[in-house]
Amino acid sequence: MRAGHRRGIVRELEAGTVVTRILIADDHQVVRLGLRTLLELDPDLEVVGEAGDGAEALEQARRHRPDVVLMDLVMPGMDGLVATELIRSEVCQTEVVALTSVAESESLLNAIRAGAIAFLLKDTRAQDLRRTIKAAAAGQVQLTPKVAARLISQMPFALQAVPIDPTERCILQMLAESCTTSDIARALGIDERATRVRIDRLLSKLVLRSRTQAVLYAAQMGLVVLEGA
Repeated sequence: MRAGHRRGIVRELEAGTVVTRILIADDHQVVRLGLRTLLELDPDLEVVGEAGDGAEALEQARRHRPDVVLMDLVMPGMDGLVATELIRSEVCQTEVVALTSVAESESLLNAIRAGAIAFLLKDTRAQDLRRTIKAAAAGQVQLTPKVAARLISQMPFALQAVPIDPTERCILQMLAESCTTSDIARALGIDERATRVRIDRLLSKLVLRSRTQAVLYAAQMGLVVLEGA
């Protein structure tokens, strides 16, 4: 990885503390300030940048290569959906958590289509916000059975036959079971960086933008079992 690029999903400090690096994208300054204040109460979280629109979010993501972008979906100019698509294409090891004030199925669908790994409402409790960000940084797909079933029925993929080898199928099943990158690395017997490369290559092979999309695709194709979905 080139100098200046992020060394994996999280950064380890000299003291051994693992810190998740976050970029906040929202067009309201007071919202960004509130989110920063809430997040930085947790010593395991660090806000490395802020953006007021999608274009700035993309530029900041390129510069800082954060572990997670907390992305407002509705912003002037380039909105959060377009910014999510571009970030997931250009800075693929940065995960995006979509943030919105509207609890609509269409918003959820659009966020997942764009490549977000998770979706939160702006009135989410602080502890749930922090927990979701940490899970996203760890590469953990967060789908309840009810939401997964809805997405599978409403978000059809182009179901073309793509050859999947046994290791790739194993990876897909572990993602469906909400395993983290670390969990998958241990199962494969390789390090986390190599595991992220394997998963990124699998996403490219399936022409998908996120681990969440990969799980939904695999469920539709009958490659994995989603409990309760």
